[in-house]
Amino acid sequence: MQSELFRIPVEIAGVPLFGFGVLLALWVIGLGGWLYWQTRRGMPAAEARGFLPVGLLAAAVIVLLPRLFPEGLPIRGYGLMLLLAAVCGIGMAAHRAHQNGLSPDVIYSLAGWLFVCGILGARVFYVIEYWEDRFATLAFPNNLIQMLMFTEGGLVVYGSLIGASLAFMAFCWRHKLPVLALADILAPSLVVGLAFGRIGCLLNGCCYGGQCDRPWAVTFPVGSPAYQDQLYAGELPRGLRLLVDDTVRPPRLIVDGARIDGRPESDQVASINGRRVATMTQAQRVLSRAYWSGQKVEVTLRDGRQVTVEAKSLPVHPTQVYSAVNAALLAWLTWTYYAFRRRDGEVIGLLLSLYPVSRYLLEDIRTDEAAIFGTGLSISQNVSVGLLIGVAVFWVVLLRRPARLALAPAEPQPA
Repeated sequence: MQSELFRIPVEIAGVPLFGFGVLLALWVIGLGGWLYWQTRRGMPAAEARGFLPVGLLAAAVIVLLPRLFPEGLPIRGYGLMLLLAAVCGIGMAAHRAHQNGLSPDVIYSLAGWLFVCGILGARVFYVIEYWEDRFATLAFPNNLIQMLMFTEGGLVVYGSLIGASLAFMAFCWRHKLPVLALADILAPSLVVGLAFGRIGCLLNGCCYGGQCDRPWAVTFPVGSPAYQDQLYAGELPRGLRLLVDDTVRPPRLIVDGARIDGRPESDQVASINGRRVATMTQAQRVLSRAYWSGQKVEVTLRDGRQVTVEAKSLPVHPTQVYSAVNAALLAWLTWTYYAFRRRDGEVIGLLLSLYPVSRYLLEDIRTDEAAIFGTGLSISQNVSVGLLIGVAVFWVVLLRRPARLALAPAEPQPA
């Protein structure tokens, strides 16, 4: 886990970088020069104007950064992986568009909208899913600031798919582009981006799996979501666990004594980090305070013995790595299958058929999403089932269409 890589200072030698400083001037000059060069090359004025909203949004972010990060802009592993995902995905799509006689400028213009709307949709989905656990307890404006901190993790793939799909449909309708043909071009880029994103999840410590005793299991340090959630659930090192003994009255909080020395009657908890606790609720409050302050946890038993919680989580499945490998394989498959398609829509259909299956299975290993709607399935598993039903209908309709492609490969230029 390497959440924060380094920080870029707000100013250097008294010269401001962010706000109304050097970076804003470079951004305005660079964007203006690039648009001028593109229009000179023949880019339609309407297409050039499509970059302006994204450019203005980036400029606004540069201006506001000193208020959001007065101690300097943290460069986080998750955010860096998102940047690499965007660069690789756009490059792949532009290359394939050029191969099929479509100007790469179309991809560049579309990419900004997909990126912004995809991030927005992914973050909104995450905030809705975890509102009660991670945002409702924070006072304004702290909860608003936490909602905006997407570079620290907290993006849901299905939310990104919804947001990006809406932007994609609007862009194709406005510019009269073939929807399915363009979706096939973008399909490999989507999962390449996901592969990089999951590596970002590993660096950030989110999207972790359940406890694992395999040689490839990983642990996360104090301050990680896995560490917090395990402490909050009362899980301790060496296989110990806080639990409530309700065979006595009143019920008492104990450490699973059978795993210490077989004397559960002597393993009643007296205090945690010096604070007396008698219920699981009281214990969770102390454990949560220890998590946010980065403290170790010491559990003192009634007989004076102490159990010290290590400054790391229990070993868990590296589901981020599993997901990254899964996404990379899907990227290879959809990129390769593109040359064999007979109808527009087959590549994106293949992706939307395979990804929900793999995501459903991966959710069985992850423990960071609770079951909802009384189905016994996580929200992502429910969406996966719904998406599979929808894509089955999509295939029925698609295979009834004649074999035809809207974009033909560009003819090689004579030497």
